Amino acid sequence: MTRMTRQFSLWMLLTLAVLACQSALARELPDFTGLVKEAAPGVVNISTSRVVERPGSPFGEFGGQDIPEIFRHFFGDRMPVPPGGGGRSEERQSLGSGFIIDADGYIMTNAHVVDAADQILVRLNDRRELEAELVGADEKTDVALLKVDADDLPTLELGDSDRLEVGEWVAAIGSPFGFDHSVTAGIVSAINRTLPRDVYVPFIQTDVAINPGNSGGPLFNLDGEVVGINSQIFTRSGGFMGLSFAIPINVAMDVADQLQADGSVSRGWLGVMIQPVSRELAESFGMDNPRGALIADLDPEGPAAEGGLQAGDIILEVNGQEVERSSTLPRLIGRVAPGDDVELSVLRDGELRTIRLAVGAWPDKPVLAGGNGDNAAPARLGVVVQSLEEGERRKLGLEHGVRVTELAPDGIAASAGIRPGDILVSIGQRTVESPAQLGELVAALPEGSVVPVRLYRDGRSYYVALRLASD
Repeated sequence: MTRMTRQFSLWMLLTLAVLACQSALARELPDFTGLVKEAAPGVVNISTSRVVERPGSPFGEFGGQDIPEIFRHFFGDRMPVPPGGGGRSEERQSLGSGFIIDADGYIMTNAHVVDAADQILVRLNDRRELEAELVGADEKTDVALLKVDADDLPTLELGDSDRLEVGEWVAAIGSPFGFDHSVTAGIVSAINRTLPRDVYVPFIQTDVAINPGNSGGPLFNLDGEVVGINSQIFTRSGGFMGLSFAIPINVAMDVADQLQADGSVSRGWLGVMIQPVSRELAESFGMDNPRGALIADLDPEGPAAEGGLQAGDIILEVNGQEVERSSTLPRLIGRVAPGDDVELSVLRDGELRTIRLAVGAWPDKPVLAGGNGDNAAPARLGVVVQSLEEGERRKLGLEHGVRVTELAPDGIAASAGIRPGDILVSIGQRTVESPAQLGELVAALPEGSVVPVRLYRDGRSYYVALRLASD
């Protein structure tokens, strides 16, 4: 065999190997064509419009942002608006997506898609445009239910979002930037994500490309079942960056059922102010690992206070479900119908307790309780404290406590995050009644121990972990 023949044979073998790998890879990657053909008729485009009043300007079209340079020297970026002045109406429009869940015309989307809309238009896959009625919307979960006057509409099959697993393939159909029925695909990146200001939704995180206009559209599994509603993206540019979040369909349908039945959503409420359990706080409460939700304060007339919960309790389980972190608690309690009993596993004074109480209904405006005297300077903490007058305690809604007036910059209290003006309410689960008593409590604490301190600051209660140095 000549050298050229050997090189040609080697090249052929490599080519065949590459083709074999490509063929194997193609067999492993999912094919979404069948899913799209089946599901696309049930996905809709949603457009909304609303009329807003725009302030007028004595300079007509030059009012607002588009001001000639000659006027910027005098007025900056905006023209002055005269009293009573010359406003005009302006129509604003927005786009989103949705999907049909009932053949009689019920459609699900995001609450923010239809927020404050004067008119909602739904464009079906067959290009029909129908005006929709807002049945109800729930801002806490960002779910809205619409109704159009139609029947025999194509519906989508709903799946079980609780069975989703990280790494599973998913696909989205929606109208990003107004491009109808665009399809994108990816995998589930994480489940049970908690986002700021969205404590009631255990989001599904994916790397599916989602952009403005996709909001409210369905997220599918490989069986063509809807497992989520695409709701949010994390972005610094305004476009997709690989972090997309969907509302689990199980959560959304629970909300939709309530909206259809009552036009509103009711959810359970305890009446507690909670905070995360840090590693230092966990140690101070005698826990091996940080977990659960620490009760920093209670509504004195709320279900938690009436049911026997106390500030300093750490809720570890709700009806047998673990509270992994503080953000988990509102979600678990929110699922409980107001008036139903709930069983809580609570850590108090180092002991596990089971407390059963009736959950209340979420109020429109939840309320939480939010001088002169002998000075004391517990040198061990590095603080100077002052008694609270009775009138001040009543005003703050506190039964006891002492105010921090001075701090040693390198003291134990300052290192724990205590500030001048804070009110020390308890230390080591013992209430602080006076400066003198605080000194006695601190003196009795073991060397090298870590103890929880409850303090009141800016209308809220907090816990910090105080680590006592060894002498």
